[in-house]
Amino acid sequence: MLVDGRHYRTIWPAGGGGDVDIIDQTLLPHELATVRLKSVADAARAIADMLVRGAPLIGATAAYGMCLGVRADASDDGLRSAYDALIRTRPTAVNLRWALDGMRDLLAPLSPGERAEAAYARAAEICDQDVEMCSAIGDHGLGLIRAAWDEGRETVNVLTHCNAGWLATVDWGTALAPVYKAHDAGIPVHVWVDETRPRNQGSGLTAWELGQHGVPHTIIVDSAGGHLMQHGRVDLCITGTDRTAASGDVCNKIGTYLKALAAHDNGVPFYVALPGPTIDWTISDGLGEIPIEERDGAEVTEIRGRTASGEVTVVSIAAPGSPAANYAFDVTPARLITGLITERGIAEASAEGLAGLYPERAGSGNA
Repeated sequence: MLVDGRHYRTIWPAGGGGDVDIIDQTLLPHELATVRLKSVADAARAIADMLVRGAPLIGATAAYGMCLGVRADASDDGLRSAYDALIRTRPTAVNLRWALDGMRDLLAPLSPGERAEAAYARAAEICDQDVEMCSAIGDHGLGLIRAAWDEGRETVNVLTHCNAGWLATVDWGTALAPVYKAHDAGIPVHVWVDETRPRNQGSGLTAWELGQHGVPHTIIVDSAGGHLMQHGRVDLCITGTDRTAASGDVCNKIGTYLKALAAHDNGVPFYVALPGPTIDWTISDGLGEIPIEERDGAEVTEIRGRTASGEVTVVSIAAPGSPAANYAFDVTPARLITGLITERGIAEASAEGLAGLYPERAGSGNA
């Protein structure tokens, strides 16, 4: 996507030496800066500390982390060490395990001398495939926005939660890909952007990238979505997901479940956009089986922003001494989801719906 007229991906090879560059998303929206990953430890830190985030991008970064690991040590021990360091970084997004298992299965049968070249080739392929899948998600979701416009609306109002745009993937995004496709097609689309506490990934990241692309949008507090739906000011909701159970349950940024409840109560279509690797075919009960990451309470009690003088700083916003719980994700049951927008089309949020799009994976038990 475009930033100040220049095309960016979120991750890319730094040059001939094998290092990898990423956008440091912890500095956005106040500063656009890149970080160079030179080791598997750098990649693990980037994932754990959320310099990169979003399930597809976490998977791509993990793949390049394996590259950096085998570049330094291509032995069997080195391969295991790289895998172990990366798999521990974040527990919820299934793309992490999908990418790491795929890289390990590819590299393990090879000789140490063959591993680095094969690893870099596969990581590049994962990134290119992610771009293709997200673009296809945009094409399928475009039809939903176009249909809403064809019903006579002057502007199609889409509500989204957290950030599932190009910053969460390699390019295009998942939930925002249909929005970008609609905007580029000349359809008047406006996005209600949940601020998405505690890390403000909506107001800080989604709003930033929409603004860079010229898409009309408005930031709202997380609790405003239900009010807007009650007054007919939301035509459809589209969110992303970090892990989707084979049953159609989805796990996404905390607060997604509440938006789905409000949408259900007000008859607003609620869609979830996802690429195939985000489906965990080993899980049938999202609520009972998907691990929910709990992060540092400081993300709740502190906030980072720019002061009137221009300084970017972190300030405390909570009563001193009060403990804070920081659940990073919640699970939205399939019954509240109108449909799943995938690279293969739009499916009912059910085991049967997903099996219809992915017959080769359904019932496999392999993520």
